[in-house]
Amino acid sequence: MAVPTLDPTDLRLLNRVQEDFPLDEQPYAALGAALGTDEADVLRRIAGLRRASVIRQISAIFDTRALGYRSTLVAMRLPPARLEEAAALVSEHPGVSHNYARRHEYNLWFTLAVPPWQDVAEAAQALGRRAGAEVTRVLPTLRLFKIGVRLDVAGERTPESRDEARIYAGADVERGQAAPLLGRDIAFIRELQKDLPGVPRPFDPAAAALGCAVEDVFRWCEQATARGQMRRFAAVLRHQNAGFVSNAMGVWKVPPDRVDEVGPVMASFAAVSHCYERPVYPDFPYNLYTMVHGRTRAECLRTLEAIALRTGIAEHQYLWSSREFKKERVQYFLEDEAEASGAAVPARR
Repeated sequence: MAVPTLDPTDLRLLNRVQEDFPLDEQPYAALGAALGTDEADVLRRIAGLRRASVIRQISAIFDTRALGYRSTLVAMRLPPARLEEAAALVSEHPGVSHNYARRHEYNLWFTLAVPPWQDVAEAAQALGRRAGAEVTRVLPTLRLFKIGVRLDVAGERTPESRDEARIYAGADVERGQAAPLLGRDIAFIRELQKDLPGVPRPFDPAAAALGCAVEDVFRWCEQATARGQMRRFAAVLRHQNAGFVSNAMGVWKVPPDRVDEVGPVMASFAAVSHCYERPVYPDFPYNLYTMVHGRTRAECLRTLEAIALRTGIAEHQYLWSSREFKKERVQYFLEDEAEASGAAVPARR
């Protein structure tokens, strides 16, 4: 896959929009001012980065569990001859956002989210039966230490760089779940999960659809962030087209009495996008998971080996992806999703 040529301003723009897209009536003008250029130039660059499939989407990024959804990582052991067919079947599920083949006995790994009226473990096992999996392992998050992909396209850090600001201090997977969602909230979620248009005033269409002022959209975003329901408003990149063509999931066997100590240390590595504690099984005794993306396999290895050195955890495996079958954001509170299950979801209003 050819990686598009990006100039220094493109790279700084990509780093900026992954981090914090401006909640502003004219956000592209605000980005231009921050980058020493103008609105027209930013709009041109964003459009070009979309055409090159570097930017996948610009939208609100929600916390799945805080919206009442249930999610899990799932590992399947499949006969190699069934991998393709099984992966296609799994990818058809609307709650599957990431679906990868990995070089391991458990050769298909995917994330699954289901709405509040479904049981995620039952849904995962049902997929396993339909896919013809020999074994299906359901691996829900027990504790969250870090989540959020921010690719350093500008090359501002090394694979060993640390960034402790992004660690969830409480490592609490239940954060944000207490606040109930009203019908109005669901209308905002449905609207703000859409890809933001590349026009000078891109929030105007959402405000019109919601029957409110643009300022009300921003106020709702601030409140949803404070409640833990929205993580941020930002761009999501296509890793490979941004030059990050290698990824590995490090799985670590950490003594239970060291998880509180080791989890934050692993999460502190800037190249780690996700860090979770998950349940163990007799044939898979690894309880901490770290996801690493790099421009090369060697770059990923540098990060993983730095983690091993820093923590002293000797029992681990690196599961390299060999194929990406699906990668997209989950769409929340879809009307047809509720109709298919017979459940009631508050309507848009």
